[in-house]
Amino acid sequence: MAWDEWEQLKSEAAQKQSAHMQLNQLTPSEGGGGEGKSAWGDLTVSQKDLAAVGSAAQDLFDDFGQYSDYARVASVTAAGGLKDEGFALGGALDHVAERWVDQVQSLLDACAHISNHLRFTKNQHAADESYIAGTLSSISLLDKGFDHRTDR
Repeated sequence: MAWDEWEQLKSEAAQKQSAHMQLNQLTPSEGGGGEGKSAWGDLTVSQKDLAAVGSAAQDLFDDFGQYSDYARVASVTAAGGLKDEGFALGGALDHVAERWVDQVQSLLDACAHISNHLRFTKNQHAADESYIAGTLSSISLLDKGFDHRTDR
């Protein structure tokens, strides 16, 4: 392969890579976000914002799981007392307490999913960044080797 052909292939690859990389962000004049941010029009999110959402989901999971159980136990106890006294309301309250458990589990599952997804996404993004940096570093090192050739 002639050196001219090699230089042409490198140039074409760099142009393709540059065009591909531009697809992942808006130009600043179109409202693109800064480092660590994604933006679409007026919607902007940062890593700090996402961390706060994940933390709130984890806190809700922890607190609501504990406090909702107190409400369930109190409702079941009250339903039992009402039934023992012959009130029809006791059966209805028991039914509500059963449905409460299903709804609590749905909310806890959603909170866990949000928290876990944001944690996974953050870790995966960091791993991707590390991989890309290592790959680009290797290409740069390879290019330097070809740039220091001697003509014969």
